[in-house]
Amino acid sequence: MLGLHEGLYGESGWWPAPTAGEEPCERDILVSRWIDLRSCYRREQAVPSPNRYIVGIALRTARLKFVKGPHIIFDGIMPPGALHIVGPSQPWVAELYSPCEFIHFHVSSVYFRKRQDAAKVRSTQPPPDPNDLILRDPLANSLGRTLLESNIPKDEFYAETVGRILVMHAARIQFTPRAASPLPTWRLKRVQAYIGAHLEDPLSLADLAAAAGLSPMHFAGQFRAATGYRPHDYLLNQRIERATSILSSTDIPLAEVALSVGFRAQAHFSTVFKRITSESPGRWRRARDRAPVPGLRSSRRSRRLA
Repeated sequence: MLGLHEGLYGESGWWPAPTAGEEPCERDILVSRWIDLRSCYRREQAVPSPNRYIVGIALRTARLKFVKGPHIIFDGIMPPGALHIVGPSQPWVAELYSPCEFIHFHVSSVYFRKRQDAAKVRSTQPPPDPNDLILRDPLANSLGRTLLESNIPKDEFYAETVGRILVMHAARIQFTPRAASPLPTWRLKRVQAYIGAHLEDPLSLADLAAAAGLSPMHFAGQFRAATGYRPHDYLLNQRIERATSILSSTDIPLAEVALSVGFRAQAHFSTVFKRITSESPGRWRRARDRAPVPGLRSSRRSRRLA
């Protein structure tokens, strides 16, 4: 951990665990901030403390992959306000492809479980395992922004109070019954494969529901329960993710990129791209020119002249 800044400890590495030699390690919640503004590919590995959970909030749109052991927990564009929870001693690898910024709440296991038990009293749901929880959450986004925008410099107690609100909120989320049961994995994979094969086509809700073998009404609710996205929002994110791959590895004009990922107008493509990535397509390409993302096949048709 580095020193305090606006109530937050700076991170010298990804999720550094509080150590016995640090005074804050006795606190129920310690709050730290990770900022990495590089656009190149990098790989970070972390093992949280054996007696703490990590509750993280994404503060900016980021292209990344979270891996735990042999399992991919998340792979795609993570929007601001995305909330993720990692259990004690759970080793995670983060593969980062873009600038990123996170707030991490290091929560003692005893305190976290107390909040879970309090939420369980008001629920008939079985106790959930909080590990690997990733979802988009407006309140989490607001709480993270509150820490950065507050005018209470170096107030670690204020930061801890925000953390307590977040932990109570996360515990309640886990015990809140879903409006619809999640789409079964085999149906979800069919839909994802269908989207991947038809991104350039004008896909409708009915098309995606048909791929899942459900009516549009039943499909929409189950898809959102399984992914946290409405079908249309998920489709847009997949289109933009494909576009970032093309922009990073080719010289194809923006208008052609837009058409290749299902947009009928470059202006609409640019608007959606900036909303999801916080950058325009042209700026994204310039920032990553000559630095292709590992794993992406380059299809540059000609070398640019110096």
